[in-house]
Formats: sequence, structure tokens, C-alpha cells
Amino acid sequence: MATRRPRPGTARRIPDPLPPETPKEIVLRWLREGEIRLLGLIPWGSNATFLVALSDGERTGLAVYKPQRGEEPLWDFPHGTLCYREVAAYVVSEALGWGLVPPTVLREQGPYGRGALQLYIDADPEENYFTFREDPALQPVLMRLAAFDLITNNADRKAGHCLRDRHGRIWAIDHGICFHVEPKLRTVIWDYRGQPIPEDILEEIRAFHRRLREDEGLRAELAALLHPAEIAALERRTAALLERPIFPHPGPWRSVPWPMV
Repeated sequence: MATRRPRPGTARRIPDPLPPETPKEIVLRWLREGEIRLLGLIPWGSNATFLVALSDGERTGLAVYKPQRGEEPLWDFPHGTLCYREVAAYVVSEALGWGLVPPTVLREQGPYGRGALQLYIDADPEENYFTFREDPALQPVLMRLAAFDLITNNADRKAGHCLRDRHGRIWAIDHGICFHVEPKLRTVIWDYRGQPIPEDILEEIRAFHRRLREDEGLRAELAALLHPAEIAALERRTAALLERPIFPHPGPWRSVPWPMV
């Protein structure tokens, strides 16, 4: 999800982001239960995206709201499903243990109805994947991000969907067009093509694959967000990555999103 603030002129109405040390369980409850106040439309992107202030009486902070009714129809994804896919990406990121996607929930009663609500990430808007891709300290997390996009079949990994927050942590946003049953991978992260996936990352993927097959709670979470065929495809992609643990080369289809940032 885009995380930059609306146009200048509304700054007095915008609270500070939630402190980064806030425990995840508290953040999720705050996202599920907090009162939403619209601050402004984030003006880029093809779907309606709003910056909102969220308050639960104890804490006030910022979140990004993507209502289902603001989704533009796509020829290859079922209409009205993008907000569910945003939440499913968070569920998968957490099940992998990678913490790549900001906390994200589905809200039934938002200002414009049902939609995905995601923690706002206070990131430098001048930074993106292309500006930090060569940082040696970030290679483990960027490799995991590349593997995450393979597993989720991300059709739109732009450089600007990779954020570095004010504390140096990398986050991945905008996952509305993931989880298609057909190959759709479009990404700017081809740096690792042809390289073997490191064993520590593979072990985490193996654990996730076991959970996909055996963890009824995880399967129930995903079943509320994705079609059964999409969950089956997710399991197949994960198994295929374990069978051939190499970062792939670009496919025969258009493999890079546009715009790239």
C-alpha cells in the first residue's frame, strides 16, 4: 500500500505515526477496533487509497485504507478481491516468519465500507528498491522479499513498493494483485536470478509449506481471503520452489511492471 502523505496543506490534521516499538498484537487490535478518520486521498495509484487517522482511545496513529468499492476492475483478477489479497499477503508473510508486510486487517465498516487497513510506514519517499538494492547488510531481507514474490505470485513488485523506514527496516507494500492461479510474476527484483536460494531461507520456506498442509488455523485464515484454487496454487508454487531452489530468470511473459518505480 502506498504510504506517502496527502498533498501539503493538511499537515496540522495529521497525527504522528504509531511508535515502531508498539507490539504487533496491539497494532493489530488497534487496526481492527480503532475509529477511522479520513485525512485525504493518496493521489497516485489506480485504486482508491486513503491516509487515515486511527484512534482506539489509548493511541492515535496513521494507517492506509483501501476500500473494496474503490477498486478498479481488472481483466484477470476477480473484481472486489484486491483488499482480501492485501490481507492474505500479510498472513503469508507472518506464516513465513519474515515480517515483510506491515500489519494489515480487513475492516467491514470503514468510511467507504469493507476494505483493507494497513499500518502506515513512515518511510523516506526518496528511497526505494533501486536506491538500497546494493546494500550488503540488506541482502538477506531482499532475498526473502524475492522469494516472497515468487511464492505469492506477485504481479506488481515495483521498486516503490519496497520501503525503508526511519529505523532502516525494509517493508513490502501493495499486494492487491497477488495469488493468481496462473503465472503472473512481474517484479523489478531480478538481481538474484540463477542463484541458489540460501539454506536458511529454504528451511523457513519448508516450515511454511508444512504449515500450509497441516495448520488448520492458517488454512482457515487463507480460506476467508482466497479462492480454494488460489490456495492450492500457493501450495504448488511453494513446493516447486523447494524442489528447484534457485531464483528464476524472467519468464516469457512481461516480467517487469510499469512504471518500474
